[in-house]
Amino acid sequence: MKDYQTITLDLAGGVATLRLNRPERMNALNTPMRAEITDAMTHAGRTARVVVLTGNGRAFCSGQDLSDGGNAATLDLERVLREEYVPMLRAITDCPVPVISAVNGPAAGAGANLALAADVVIATESAYFLQAFARIGLMPDAGGTWALPRQVGFAKAMGAALFAEPVSARQASDWGMIWEAVGDDAFEAHWQARATQLAEGPTQAYKAIKEAIRGSWDNALDGQLEIEARLQGACGQSRDFQEGVLAFLEKRPARFEGR
Repeated sequence: MKDYQTITLDLAGGVATLRLNRPERMNALNTPMRAEITDAMTHAGRTARVVVLTGNGRAFCSGQDLSDGGNAATLDLERVLREEYVPMLRAITDCPVPVISAVNGPAAGAGANLALAADVVIATESAYFLQAFARIGLMPDAGGTWALPRQVGFAKAMGAALFAEPVSARQASDWGMIWEAVGDDAFEAHWQARATQLAEGPTQAYKAIKEAIRGSWDNALDGQLEIEARLQGACGQSRDFQEGVLAFLEKRPARFEGR
């Protein structure tokens, strides 16, 4: 795997683990980190069967590094979002294999929305999610205004943005913002087991699931039914489907080939 300065990327057993690695800055996002996440996600999507995004140290990600590039007040936020955040977020959402955010600690501002860009979010119970933007006179970005209303509904999305109060991992799970909150002691082993489960699963089916569900927001029912038929037709021609049916008939676990 490649060597990076602000992240680490490891591949084992079909699982690519991308760790944000600026623990002294609570893994705050700067220009080099955004570029490296984009590159690593693209690379991992070609070589792994599942990608896990997590953080080193006590935080997942504290959001935009306000010291990046000097004076934060003069930062061209529109340029940064268009040229640096958009490619990074699209590398996550467009990744052809499942992406898990393993939120090991606080996820604030753009860091919260970076986590929520993944397909599945698993958080340790001591973690929290904070739309901190209004505290410094900004609005949520990094995809937050798209993801939050769809995940938790209008009322909770608006409250989270306006009041800028922390949402605990347990509360986020109850709201439907994330998949699950896990006790701190079991967290690392739990997300690793979840990642292994997906890495051993039917990769082509997972790719179809991602395409269908992520695209569903833009489709009426007739259009979505057409997409389902097309994608399911392709899945039905795969060796994974043949293996799945055979394993079912033989009453044994399926052994999916994947890529």
